[in-house]
Amino acid sequence: MTRSVQETHAPQNACFGCGPANPEGLRIRSFERDGLLVARWTPAPHHEAFPGVLNGGIIGTLLDCHSNWCAAMHFMRAREEDAPPCTVTASYAIELTRPTPSDRPLDLTARVVKSGSSSATVEGTLEVDGELCATCRGVFVAVKPGHPAYHRW
Repeated sequence: MTRSVQETHAPQNACFGCGPANPEGLRIRSFERDGLLVARWTPAPHHEAFPGVLNGGIIGTLLDCHSNWCAAMHFMRAREEDAPPCTVTASYAIELTRPTPSDRPLDLTARVVKSGSSSATVEGTLEVDGELCATCRGVFVAVKPGHPAYHRW
């Protein structure tokens, strides 16, 4: 099985959304593909807001974590480093465009649309069966020594 960016670069991360080491978390697995970061994730009934529809907070967590990793991988590539810097969310907005079904896999994509030396703006989407269900836009920052998240990966 191919290792995700999370499993490769942060196997001990316990983040609820993307941490491979959190057995109670969502454990999304993101992969670099054609200039994008992509993931496929399958909900369970306990992720629902009501029968058949995924909870909006879960949607936000998926897009936030996936977009954060997109920024981290972007910085790693741009800086020509062997490991991504730890990044955190500085600002974030999500639009729920239609109810997200909870009975089948969903697809996440994210791409950097603007980048500075330590911050990146990322846009992401969540689709089910090719139908757009949610979008996001966020600013993610590579943290420096002294920040509480600096060594979290």
